[in-house]
Amino acid sequence: MTARTDETVRGTETPTVSFTDSSSTLPARRGGVHRRITPSGVEQWWVLTLRSLRTMARYGELVLAVLAPFVFGLGFYLPLKFVMQLQGIDYAQFLMPIIVLQSMAFTAISAAQLAAQEGTTGVTSRLQTMPVAPAAPLASRMTASMVRSVISLAAAIGFGYLIGFRFSAGPGQAVLFCATALIISLLLCLGADAIGCLSRSPEATAQALTLPQLILGMLSCGFVPEEGFPEWIRPFVRNQPISQFSFAMRDMAQDGVTWEVFRPSLFWMIGLAVICIPGAVWAATRRE
Repeated sequence: MTARTDETVRGTETPTVSFTDSSSTLPARRGGVHRRITPSGVEQWWVLTLRSLRTMARYGELVLAVLAPFVFGLGFYLPLKFVMQLQGIDYAQFLMPIIVLQSMAFTAISAAQLAAQEGTTGVTSRLQTMPVAPAAPLASRMTASMVRSVISLAAAIGFGYLIGFRFSAGPGQAVLFCATALIISLLLCLGADAIGCLSRSPEATAQALTLPQLILGMLSCGFVPEEGFPEWIRPFVRNQPISQFSFAMRDMAQDGVTWEVFRPSLFWMIGLAVICIPGAVWAATRRE
């Protein structure tokens, strides 16, 4: 504001202060439309997925997804091939389902480690304080895990073709074989992600998940027929999920699976879905 002193009449000087609005000399404020940015859940999912894939690539997880089926398959194929040939078993066809299933199990362990690592480094807590869609972090981790599963499945099938495995039942059964493996992988990854979110320790999570999958794998009909086990343990070996998945996937690759063989595997997958999906959603969206 500016002030001005005026002289009044009668020879007396009376300071009179008058105010003039100087705001008229300032440029007029420009009006504008303030648009509120609404985050897109799809874009958040995509960005977080790329971040998870970069993390996997940086730590060699994608390379391991390729190497694991080869190392795992050779470790059992070479010493047992001639023994199984004496029993009239084409061991390449027999072994292939368990190689794929073990590769999917290792993918689940990687998913648990990723979830635990994000919790340990504070990424999960930070995302919960930001305008991020609640389902985006879990969906991104599952997408990255499925990318690894596809890579591992392709590597396992490639190894199988090197040792003589073939899809003899046609393309439809081959697609069903791959779809079954990926569905099992997704369900295992969901359950492992829930464990990783709760444990917040990548090392402890990996150790906790490695032992059960090795025990179930060894005590299954994936490596040797049921007759190769003692009589007292055969009911468990025959009916546990790894054996049932192996039976169904072996038929998909060879003669075509029947409903009678596929039904137990379907029930096991439904049971896993009932447990793993709600558990993963709850663990990923809970607030501490």
